[in-house]
Amino acid sequence: MRPEAKTIHKVNYNILDSLKKSGSPVIIYALPQEAEAVAYACKDEGIKVSAFCDNEKRKSEKLYCDLEVIHTPNLPERYPKARVIIAHQNLTDASDQLKQMGYDDIYSPLELFKKFDVMKYDYNQAKVTKSYMATKIEVSKKNHALFFDNTKTFLRSIDVMITTKCSMNCESCANLMQYYKAAENTDNQILKSLEVLNSNVDDILEFRIIGGEPLMNKKWCEIANSILDQNPNRTVFIYTNGTIAPSDKQLETFSGKKVNFYITDYGKLSRNIEKMIEALKKHQISFSRKPADNWVDCASIRKHNRPVSRLKQVFKECCAKQLYTMLNGKLFTCPFIANARNLKAIPDNKADYVDLLSEDANIKSKIRRLVKMNNFFPGCDFCDGRPHDPTKATEYAGRGLIKAAKQIPVSESLSFKKY
Repeated sequence: MRPEAKTIHKVNYNILDSLKKSGSPVIIYALPQEAEAVAYACKDEGIKVSAFCDNEKRKSEKLYCDLEVIHTPNLPERYPKARVIIAHQNLTDASDQLKQMGYDDIYSPLELFKKFDVMKYDYNQAKVTKSYMATKIEVSKKNHALFFDNTKTFLRSIDVMITTKCSMNCESCANLMQYYKAAENTDNQILKSLEVLNSNVDDILEFRIIGGEPLMNKKWCEIANSILDQNPNRTVFIYTNGTIAPSDKQLETFSGKKVNFYITDYGKLSRNIEKMIEALKKHQISFSRKPADNWVDCASIRKHNRPVSRLKQVFKECCAKQLYTMLNGKLFTCPFIANARNLKAIPDNKADYVDLLSEDANIKSKIRRLVKMNNFFPGCDFCDGRPHDPTKATEYAGRGLIKAAKQIPVSESLSFKKY
């Protein structure tokens, strides 16, 4: 006998019977890479999907998997009685938005994925290899399962910053690399920091090695392997701009390990991307090749003096508030606060981070507080804001959508006030 539908935050877990029997339209919420797999899983179960929806209005200008993409705020007008499957990893924000829009039939795809043969399909829409999608689905399954267990403290991902050096010099880098006058590697005591973090949370689903450009750190391969040596079951993603091709010798060290490359394709700027992809294919390493979209203008560092009500709204709508970042032994909620604090561009406020190397007896509760925080941090008032819907960026302090990766001379770094 099938168990009763399990619900938390009004998100349903047991979905197959409900969706198959319902005559209501089925909508897939958000277009992360996993959305294509959710659509195929529905197809395998005989569930007809009517459309996708996404908070980024620009995505509604094209079809996705031959289906319409609706700008999420317009969904009630088009499908007022829909049943919605959340493909996004942030189920809390997604379910809150859908509830506010009047939707009660909200579902996790977890049960869909239990029998889904991810290797059956090609993922041309997501532009990822089958093995890369398989990894993302495994992470998604863990994330959704942990979502239904509110006793757990877990991180969907941790951005492990190993360098502030970059092979590009983008004027509007959201991670603030353009402000570093003396870029350097930031790999000191990474493994010790990760040991502390890992021992004080229930799970970390993705370890993302980032920079700058992580391959600018000559020890990037050694660091990735050391993270996996701590626990072979970890999943590592290396985020790169396709300017530096790894060597055969480096890639050989990843044989049989859970290593994936996330490559952002900046066209001519990604001068070694084809060479990189050829090498990854040769060594059977999973990868994603994502064309660079326009960016949200959110890279200024300035005190806004927002009232508390506005700060709460900026935090609530932020798409980066769970991009947990580890930099120089400290855990931050996002890369902006991490780098702004590292640059001394914001005051050093201990409420903004957890010092993983402090030997604090209360470190577990402090990590839990940061991870479970549902309110703004002091550093948020220095950020222009990164809303889920980029079209709303002009309501913040930025210019809205801007061209990705506009370069400034390598000799230049942007100025800012130091604290």
